[in-house]
Amino acid sequence: MKNIVILGSTGSIGVNALKIIESRPDSFRVVGLSARSNLKNLKIQIEKFSPKIVSVADARTAKQLRAIIKKKVKIVTGVEGAIEVAMTPDADVVLSAMVGAVGLAPTLAAIKAGKQIALANKETMVTAGQLVSKEARAAKIKIIPVDSEHSAIFQALRGERHLKKTVSKLILTASGGPFRTMPISKTRHITVNEALCHPVWSMGPKISIDSATMMNKGLEVIEARWLFNIQPSKIEVLIHPQSIIHSMVEFYDSSVIAQMGLPDMRAPISFALNYPNRLKVNLPRLDLTKIKKLTFEPPDIKKFPSLKLAYDALDTGGSAPAVLNAANEVAVAAFLEKKIAFTAISEVVEETLTLIKPHPVRNLPEALTVDKEARIKAREIIGNL
Repeated sequence: MKNIVILGSTGSIGVNALKIIESRPDSFRVVGLSARSNLKNLKIQIEKFSPKIVSVADARTAKQLRAIIKKKVKIVTGVEGAIEVAMTPDADVVLSAMVGAVGLAPTLAAIKAGKQIALANKETMVTAGQLVSKEARAAKIKIIPVDSEHSAIFQALRGERHLKKTVSKLILTASGGPFRTMPISKTRHITVNEALCHPVWSMGPKISIDSATMMNKGLEVIEARWLFNIQPSKIEVLIHPQSIIHSMVEFYDSSVIAQMGLPDMRAPISFALNYPNRLKVNLPRLDLTKIKKLTFEPPDIKKFPSLKLAYDALDTGGSAPAVLNAANEVAVAAFLEKKIAFTAISEVVEETLTLIKPHPVRNLPEALTVDKEARIKAREIIGNL
């Protein structure tokens, strides 16, 4: 029996994780949940899973939650509350599934507390990948990736030794999002509703927009650099519209190992929650005779400049990836609020990167300071558009 904490329990990853946990009560028990303000879903989760502790965004939300639940549960608030949930003493695995850089502090706290991390919050590694990797090594804990692409690479590398001597490159696949075939001349007029309609995956608004701009893949490149301790030049992105091959590893002997499966996040979630053992789950099976054809193509950097911005930030190093992520979060929020055009998202990110000088990120306070500074600058840029 594994005791599970879920940070971001009402998001798509958290909801799917709870479906797996519910189907295997002999394997998992929920001891802590963290959500922002989705009280309707959080109430249902509390009543169904009986966690010991729950965190929400603020005191007002906590008061509203207390008024609608019958179960006895400790309710805490803010980032400090999420950190307390992450450090729950009897937790074995912390699923980090909060969206955005807000997930950094709780995830880092869980690492320092010696919890095994199932990581779905890519912004943690983007904002402070070097710091997080260092802390994980010091605590002697594994970070098990949940993103389908990183889970695929992690699985392909199982049993391999001396990765620096044997791995030629990592190949992250991408669906290409909803605008893969759209002429570049039309991208400025993309609407919010159009950008939210991902052709393959069902995700929350922020990640859906990131997928549409391909910033999501750029963030995954940065995450892969730190998760697998590999140089950026050895990380390649390949468009694969069918989303059946989730990623690949090419080795020095020219062998390529690919991990395949239907596009269903419950598979990588179950793998991460039950690592190092696989969990038998009732999911649809891959039938290649029905798929018939798998296609691949290079990404269009001119149409999707966010991907290049991510590579450039990774090459620059230091605080640049944190600036990239913070500016992107602000720009995506502005697009969702219909304040800027779709193509302005990458323009805001690029200008923010230009205006903020990169420097080392040696600890959590420095990472949070960079994040705050970049958000202020990005909002100024949006205000001047």
